[in-house]
Amino acid sequence: MSSSAIAPVRVESFAGPAGEWDALARAARGSSHHHLYAWRAVMERVFRHECPYLAARDADGALVGILPLVRVRSAVFGHYLVSMPFVNYGGPLGDPEAVRALAAEAAQRARADGARLLELRCRAEQPIDLPVSHKKITVVLDIPAEGSDALFKKLDSKVRSQVRRPAKEGITYRFGSDQVDAFFTVFATHMRDLGTPTQPRSLFREMAHTFRESVWFGCAYLGDLAVACGCGFRWGNEFEMTWASSLRAYNRTSANMGLYWQFMERAAADGASVFNFGRCSPGGGTHKYKLQWGGRDEQLWWYQHAESLSASTPSPDDGAFSWGPRLWRKLPLPVANILGPRIVKFIP
Repeated sequence: MSSSAIAPVRVESFAGPAGEWDALARAARGSSHHHLYAWRAVMERVFRHECPYLAARDADGALVGILPLVRVRSAVFGHYLVSMPFVNYGGPLGDPEAVRALAAEAAQRARADGARLLELRCRAEQPIDLPVSHKKITVVLDIPAEGSDALFKKLDSKVRSQVRRPAKEGITYRFGSDQVDAFFTVFATHMRDLGTPTQPRSLFREMAHTFRESVWFGCAYLGDLAVACGCGFRWGNEFEMTWASSLRAYNRTSANMGLYWQFMERAAADGASVFNFGRCSPGGGTHKYKLQWGGRDEQLWWYQHAESLSASTPSPDDGAFSWGPRLWRKLPLPVANILGPRIVKFIP
């Protein structure tokens, strides 16, 4: 067992009960749903990735810090240690000394194992002695204590009009774990049209089974056809929309706008005070879409230890992979849905 001796904190592989881990995750500043211990089993079952979860303990053996890590390794894309891959947040949690010790241990493991990149995706600034990337932000919208009616009045008039339009077009909405397959049909189609491999259907089914009430699936329907979808997580005082898609052929219905509003109403009714739109790149189209709701930017802190200054997680923006989206858009959907999950599991 690898350990780090930064007295009086020691770092070791976590071998305690899930409840011990989750108690710290729920109490720590900067935590997220993705810090829950059950994500370890999701990553192992769906992607078959090794998950070296780390714990920091004080001299009495009490848990004072945690760091979920996932090893993503392939011959094509390289070797990465990420907290957490495929989602927006991760990174070490706990006392400052524990956070520093956990980050140092993770960097040492990355060096020893020859990982191309260690990436700790933190929601807020942490006392970590590693270079930080600010390439990603999130947009958050405050939900008034008075609820969704008060929020609706705060929206721009154009946005209110777009929210009302789906009802005139005959759009209806459904929520629940029974929406996973409809969600995936819209999501996978949208991803193919963007030129991006889709996550596997098994990921969303596993999340619905594992997290039940804290993961929300919703779809907008025109008749019996799902035309927009969303999936996100309820955590603390907020709801985070992690994945959302719509079918381009039905953009005229504004189904996507209506569905976002349905999620906002649901979050307000559940007592959330913040609607988190999820991560995006500053200045892009997705960023502008999120800002139109009246939210504000929050900078993300992604700490990195790399084998070289140019190391990063794979992206179609890289010259070596820029051909990928052009080719992917031309694939028949059934082919894209078979090949996509086999590729995307190695792109954290």
